[in-house]
Amino acid sequence: MRPVILSFLGILLSIAPAVAQTNEEINAAAEAFESSLGYQAGTITLPDGIATINVPADFRFLGKEGSQRLLTDGWGNPAEMSENVLGMLIPAETSPLAEEGWGIIITFDESGYVNDKDASSIDYEKLLAQMKADTKMSNQEREKLGFEPVTLIGWAEPPLYDASNHKLYWAKELQFGNADVHTLNYCIRVLGRRGVLELNAVAAMDRLATIHDNTDNVLASIEFNQGHRYSDYVHGEDKVSQYGVAALVAGAAAAKMGFFKALLVAILALKKLLVVGVIALIAVARKLFARRGKTPAPARTA
Repeated sequence: MRPVILSFLGILLSIAPAVAQTNEEINAAAEAFESSLGYQAGTITLPDGIATINVPADFRFLGKEGSQRLLTDGWGNPAEMSENVLGMLIPAETSPLAEEGWGIIITFDESGYVNDKDASSIDYEKLLAQMKADTKMSNQEREKLGFEPVTLIGWAEPPLYDASNHKLYWAKELQFGNADVHTLNYCIRVLGRRGVLELNAVAAMDRLATIHDNTDNVLASIEFNQGHRYSDYVHGEDKVSQYGVAALVAGAAAAKMGFFKALLVAILALKKLLVVGVIALIAVARKLFARRGKTPAPARTA
């Protein structure tokens, strides 16, 4: 039984015994979990005043605590992956626990001013080949930690850099394990004086068009505050990053630790359809309780 299913099942079991739950009660429990996350709207200042988000009308904002709970208890990611999360943007139209739900995770990499002079000369197909190799090697560490291997299928949307606003975005298509449904990892980067704001959208591949259509609004909604902007960089005084735009796309860790150690467990896993999974588990539990005294049949694995 996967840890992610156990995690969310534990929340439900704290409300009532699993065998007594109906599908409606399970959905109600999921709604209660979501309502406790603490959605916000309007103008949000990120920690330490580094940037401001004017939350788009069709999004909701989650702060650090709510984001961590959604990422770990809701989507099944390891806790250490959410330690540096500053917040999330969640579409207002749907629940992040629903099959079609998705969200944008916001972090800040305070590694210094990124010189963007290499942006116009990057061979992104060559870079993609290197990223595929890096991802393949990272699976050894993922499997040691009990997580499924991940395959980088290719660009869902090739990188595009806006040199005038110092904003970059691209999208990757990923496969976790042998999953038939592939994962979309849509990446947005905003360059600043002391580092990079990182926005990562995680969803199923069929949400690509939806996320793409929202990219301009999201890019326009977030800006570094005065003193933290790219143009505020002080030559000779401020820290300069060890990597450029190409390494942002490959993963900043690749420049810091070496390509062969990149992406050890840093790719957010495909969010699990927890409500569906819990319903299935409870259905099994009901059958077992109904057959009291009988030897249960061997469990099947997917």
